Parts: sequence; C-alpha cells; structure tokens
Amino acid sequence: MITEITEQEYESLNQAEPKLIEFYSKTCGPCKMLSFVLKDISKQKPEFPIYIIDFDENRELKEQLGVKGFPTMLFFKDGREVSRLEGLKQKPAIIGAIDALT
Repeated sequence: MITEITEQEYESLNQAEPKLIEFYSKTCGPCKMLSFVLKDISKQKPEFPIYIIDFDENRELKEQLGVKGFPTMLFFKDGREVSRLEGLKQKPAIIGAIDALT
C-alpha cells in the first residue's frame, strides 16, 4: 500500500510498525521511475506500508530526518531508521531492505 502523507501525518504514524518512507520531488525524473518500482513492490507486498512525502512541501521533516536529495528511501523499524537508500534503486535492493525489517 502506497500512501502520500504530509509532515503532520508522519508524526501520527504507528512508530512500532516497519515501514518505508520515500522523499520525492514532482519534477524529478528518477523519482518518477522509482514510483513504478514502488507500485510493483506494493503489489508484491500489499501488507507492507510505503509512504511517500513531497520533498519540497515538507522541508522541516526533510531536515529533521537528514534527507539531502531525492529520491531518498528511509526504512524504519520500532520507531528508528534502520537503513537508507539514496537515488534510483532497482527492485531487488529495495526488497532486500524491506525483508531485513521483517
């Protein structure tokens, strides 16, 4: 399941559940390509939550989490960032990071 959220919605997420949070920009070519990969992963793992956050509209959260560019994927478990992938990545790398959380 892919859900677009804002900074305020991020604060209310269940911190205990494993999740992927991707920061993207609407004008970013690699971000658009990554969206197709994430949609495919979402079909393969429908129970795993994927959240996307607009890099430009959520600057405070971006800075709080130390996100410098886009696309950036953050993998969380038990309320802590466990790993991070920056730039366009292939499906096996993303699936590997997800599997490490569960």
